[in-house]
Amino acid sequence: MNSVFVYIEIGEQNKIADVSLELCTKGRKLANELGVKLECVCIGSGLKGIEEELYPYGVDRVHIFDDARLFPYTSLPHQDAVVNLFKEEQPQICLLGATVIGRDLGPRVSSALHSGLTADCTQLEIDDFDMKVKVGEEFVDRHYEKQLMQIRPAFGGSIIATIVNPEHRPQMATVRDGVMKREILDENYKGEVVNHEVGKYVPESDYIVKVLDRHVEAAKHNLKGASIIVAGGYGVGSKEGFDLLFKLAKEIHAEVGASRAAVDAGWIDHDRQIGQTGVTVRPKVYIACGISGAIQHIAGMKESGIIISINNDPNAPINQIADYNINGNLEDVLPKLIKYYKQNNK
Repeated sequence: MNSVFVYIEIGEQNKIADVSLELCTKGRKLANELGVKLECVCIGSGLKGIEEELYPYGVDRVHIFDDARLFPYTSLPHQDAVVNLFKEEQPQICLLGATVIGRDLGPRVSSALHSGLTADCTQLEIDDFDMKVKVGEEFVDRHYEKQLMQIRPAFGGSIIATIVNPEHRPQMATVRDGVMKREILDENYKGEVVNHEVGKYVPESDYIVKVLDRHVEAAKHNLKGASIIVAGGYGVGSKEGFDLLFKLAKEIHAEVGASRAAVDAGWIDHDRQIGQTGVTVRPKVYIACGISGAIQHIAGMKESGIIISINNDPNAPINQIADYNINGNLEDVLPKLIKYYKQNNK
């Protein structure tokens, strides 16, 4: 088995999705541990020069499928391009973003190659492990080296599961936007580009779907790019209770986020949800208001620079990861914070 592969998701005006670059950073680290190359698959239209955006992340080889019919994304052409390429290249690992496209493409490729796929991973590591394998009528011990540990919350977030796929390749995983840290390895890093003849991999019969019209709308809120986030949980108590959070956020130039419990209660918009089923954020300061600290929520904000917890429960799980804990009711604490910042903020 050979390289670590990353599927590069390409959007409007050939902009590479942030999650794909984050996966290139993680893929480079995994490839280093395995002693193999990091390779990427780019499928779309008008992709000349796109490899130059990928090389700085440590990409050794970029496979390009360039055809006017390959953008916007449709399932069959992209599936066959990736599947047939993987049959040739025999990768060890394939990483995709847990986006609308990644969640459609990943299972299709996995099914076609009879491989495993773990969705929404929060960590990816290389490690050895031992397990019992049934051979005939008996179970025997078997040692596996340098396997991909695919780590994610399971059973409603009550446990953290480590999933392995020792017998089939590629080992496939999807990762949500923002979970992995994006870092440029070397601005001058250079790899190679392979331009593939699309017709060799994608039959004409795949182009049975034609996109007639598309509507692309930008996100209303920039939680991922915010340096300060004030987030509310079920402890906020009501939709009106979030008014205090918005007032504090206005004073300190922050964005307002929420836990899934607050969103499910209908107190705030879904696109402000932070956590495993929402947005993953890394602000400099994260102020958690009335948030208990379920595993799913912590997975989406644990990499914050400074975490401040405001909670009337001194034993709330989020207090265990917080840098500062303020024990008290939000109705008492937040007005005092707002008053202080109004008086002292220049």
